[in-house]
Amino acid sequence: MNNKSIMKFIDLKGVGGPEVLVPQQQEIPSPEEGEVLIKVGSAGINRPDVMQREGKYAPPPGASIIPGLEVSGTVMEMGSGVSEYKIGDHVCALVSGGGYAEYCLAPSPQTLPFPDGITMLEAGGIPETFFTVWTNVFQRGKFKAGDSILIHGGSSGIGTTAIQLVREFGAKEIFVTASSEEKLNACKDLGATHLINYKNENFEAVIAEQTSGRGIDIILDMVGGDYVQKNINCLSLEGRLVQIAFQRSPVNELNLLPMMVNRLTITGSTLRPRTIDQKGAIAIKLKTHVWPLLSSRKIKVLIDSTFPLEEASKAHALMETSKHIGKILLTTAHLE
Repeated sequence: MNNKSIMKFIDLKGVGGPEVLVPQQQEIPSPEEGEVLIKVGSAGINRPDVMQREGKYAPPPGASIIPGLEVSGTVMEMGSGVSEYKIGDHVCALVSGGGYAEYCLAPSPQTLPFPDGITMLEAGGIPETFFTVWTNVFQRGKFKAGDSILIHGGSSGIGTTAIQLVREFGAKEIFVTASSEEKLNACKDLGATHLINYKNENFEAVIAEQTSGRGIDIILDMVGGDYVQKNINCLSLEGRLVQIAFQRSPVNELNLLPMMVNRLTITGSTLRPRTIDQKGAIAIKLKTHVWPLLSSRKIKVLIDSTFPLEEASKAHALMETSKHIGKILLTTAHLE
């Protein structure tokens, strides 16, 4: 590919609201060893993108400063050492940055072929949520068939993915929190068994009642703040709290006596700073265990809305309202 070819991308003109996301042009990058160059068809919008825009989540060293953590598209060029793909292959990829663009570089181990039957639009909403849920619920949270789980933000991209995966892998009960009946009904359609409207219900009290005081085996939380103590109080004997974000404060005063008495595990992780090898290991697990479920349509990518790449600011504005159910995606002229 001609390195002087030009692509559109979304630039961050400083720190601030959605308006700082501005379309720009620059040269198309060239892949280095172990990388593929993807002509982007669709790219997912994620909360970490919003945090980066607000100056709260800087890209890791060496990563593109262009926002965007997941893309789908077509392989256009490969760096040395890449043998598993060829030009023209349809792939999706988890990236550390650069997704809001017409072309994006991705490490080959973090790149996966589309599941059979999945469209390019859908594939753009797979990597970030599925990598995140797999590593946190199944690896760190040690989910197993017969477990009960509470998923906060059940109607989000993470939430809708988690509901479907634990359903397919044998969850006994799936509790979710969300802010409206519309969102809760969407969660029910995906397999949630207990619906909690956090606007007018105390999830801690509901769980105590619904489980007869036993509690929940696993809790997946991205809220933090006062939820942390409530989550700890909701866990069963040997329960696991998995923290993946703090939409509220990460600083709390806690009573940790239940952790000792009930032998709890409190864990969490971030995905973006992990090594290519670590992310590649997750990709292998997804291809083995999850790709067949996507191909068979037993699970799906729930898409709320799409915006042209140039309207990334509008996509961010929608995400900040929290009115969406499922994924918000950007699309380019290359979408097939």
